[in-house]
Amino acid sequence: MMEENKQGQFILSSGDGAQPYNYAVGTWGSKFLTELRDKEQILGIRCPKCRTVYVPPRQVCGPCFTEMTELVPVASEGKIVSYTILRFQFLDPETGEKKPVPYGYGFFKLDGADNNFQHFIEVPEDESRLYIGARVKAVFAEKKQGSLRDIKHFTLVNE
Repeated sequence: MMEENKQGQFILSSGDGAQPYNYAVGTWGSKFLTELRDKEQILGIRCPKCRTVYVPPRQVCGPCFTEMTELVPVASEGKIVSYTILRFQFLDPETGEKKPVPYGYGFFKLDGADNNFQHFIEVPEDESRLYIGARVKAVFAEKKQGSLRDIKHFTLVNE
């Protein structure tokens, strides 16, 4: 369950689960989730030293050890870097519902970002249309709640 506190930061909680937990996603994570929810905009953060753009935003650039504060919008489209198609069903821990099969999961290099973003990918009827380098775009959920699930999945861009 995702809740927003008075400072506009999101708190993730397992609710009544057997192993309850709470953690804050931090300032940059909260801004990232707020933009997803309110504007369907994906935000990255740029390192002032090496100019690398990370999605989702993080506080410190790994290679440079430099604090980052410059949020930048990145495209909701990009290319498949890696993917897999899963054919076994399980209970989704976030929803408690069975995940329909087949479903895909992949890493995407979003236009304007330098790292890979991972998420679900819609599996087309003709699975041969999925390949490394294929263009994809984010499909946003109708009901948004301030979580990564505000992106329902990525789908192939008709080329």
